[in-house]
Amino acid sequence: MSEAAVEVAGETIGAISHGLCIFVGVTHSDSNAIAEKLAKKIAELRIFEDDEGRMNLSSLQIDAQLLVISQFTLYGDVSRGRRPSWVAAAPPEQAEPLIQYFIDCLSVEHGIRVETGQFQAFMNVSLINEGPATLMIEID
Repeated sequence: MSEAAVEVAGETIGAISHGLCIFVGVTHSDSNAIAEKLAKKIAELRIFEDDEGRMNLSSLQIDAQLLVISQFTLYGDVSRGRRPSWVAAAPPEQAEPLIQYFIDCLSVEHGIRVETGQFQAFMNVSLINEGPATLMIEID
């Protein structure tokens, strides 16, 4: 991805120039252990191109920046009816500290520069994908 930014109330609160835009949803069974595994997976995931154009380099190897945005709607269920159900999304008092812990794992333990959105805010997110390549990562 070549750039991404998040705005709240017309003000840019997070922006990166090269790296990953990560939308994070939290469900009831998520834990600190899962957040740690996810941070490690993302830091070491080889999805950036090397000199031969192959996805072979990690965020750590290219000094990537990450924009992490909480997104409870990732757990929206539309299998029944016409309106999404949010039952699978963790409540804010569980989700917010877990997302912050995930951010801390990325920045402190892995040394990656992390920008963020604002939990429970109405955010405008813009991004320019190179590719595009979009992955869904779940950790058990």
